[in-house]
Amino acid sequence: MDHVSAAERLVRDRFPDARAAFLAGSVLTERRTPRSDLDIVVLLSGPPAPYRESLHHEGWPVELFVQTEADWHRFVERETAVRRSPLLAMCAEGLLLSDADGIGAALRAEARRRWAAGPPPPSENELEDRRYALTDTLDDLEGCTDPLERTYLVAHLLGRASELALLAGGHWLGNGKWLSRRLADADPVLHERLTAGAAASMSGTDDAADRFGAVVGEILEAAGGRRWAGYRRG
Repeated sequence: MDHVSAAERLVRDRFPDARAAFLAGSVLTERRTPRSDLDIVVLLSGPPAPYRESLHHEGWPVELFVQTEADWHRFVERETAVRRSPLLAMCAEGLLLSDADGIGAALRAEARRRWAAGPPPPSENELEDRRYALTDTLDDLEGCTDPLERTYLVAHLLGRASELALLAGGHWLGNGKWLSRRLADADPVLHERLTAGAAASMSGTDDAADRFGAVVGEILEAAGGRRWAGYRRG
């Protein structure tokens, strides 16, 4: 539990007047690695919040997210609108390090409720836009003969197809490793097929690219099918 003790000391030393603080991220899970950092959300009553800072503390890399209560709600609303809320996840799934006046417990309860409720559903236009973009890139992959270009197309499709699967299923989005984790949590079988297919496709074999394209096609069908001819936007 060295990571928890280090986080507690940092909050106590740097933010003696903190209303609340959370420790979150991979460091709290079995996915912790030697490069995992301490993601710490700190609630203050006022300035110098809000700000974000990266630093090292007792040998740990640290990401600080320093906010007021009003900032917290503002950031959550903005993140929720794009269906990707690291702040909600950190407070819903993280460890409450300190809570001077009850605001930490209150925000944790709100974060858990909102995180469990899921993101707002996508509009028909948004789904159609994503289907069109995915269809267009999938067509490029199916006609690609350049192994270097194929690598870029597969990488693009992997991210966009993962997002479409999550959106169509009513799940939260994520960036980088968190996109992979969100899809793995939502549909572990699809996650395995899609990511394994992408990895094989990047090796440059045509049959692997075809198999990967078929999985992307399944995601498209589940979201309403391919969309290209007849698509129009003002």
